[in-house]
Amino acid sequence: MWQKKWTQRFIGWTKIGRRQTILWMESESFGKLSLGARILQLGRVKRVFSQIFCAKEGEKLLKASQCYLSTTVGPIAGLLFISTQRVAFCSDRSIKFSSPNGELVRIHYKVSIPLRKIKRANQSKNMKKPSQKFMEIVKMDNFDFWFMGFLNYQKAFSYLRLAISQAPNPNQK
Repeated sequence: MWQKKWTQRFIGWTKIGRRQTILWMESESFGKLSLGARILQLGRVKRVFSQIFCAKEGEKLLKASQCYLSTTVGPIAGLLFISTQRVAFCSDRSIKFSSPNGELVRIHYKVSIPLRKIKRANQSKNMKKPSQKFMEIVKMDNFDFWFMGFLNYQKAFSYLRLAISQAPNPNQK
């Protein structure tokens, strides 16, 4: 009798564990694991940045952070690179686009903003969930980019402020 009772409990725990594992795999933390895979394939983070964005001579990578870029179709997971000359983002996974000739093409979503074209960077947080923090980058033409879901938000934002403060100001002569 007691064996049947314990067997049923064990089966119940196994089902709960399996459900939790599936939920974890579907959560955003599982999506971030593949970001590390690209770094392992290409070597160091600096090499990934140089290869994806063709880093210019003298350009140094200050910080790379896993995060999400907010778009009209939803957040896109990827890496945010902060260098001495630009802020760049590359999606973790490729996205399907329709080419002019009608073919479906898979490309990585990329954004590259020269530091000299950044008007300001703002911090923001969700009023209902203060732990959810956002980073807004506004360009000179008032086009803005929103980044969220940082593992270390404060560190990424401080590197962004540092890079912007050290960039040459295009308004000064």
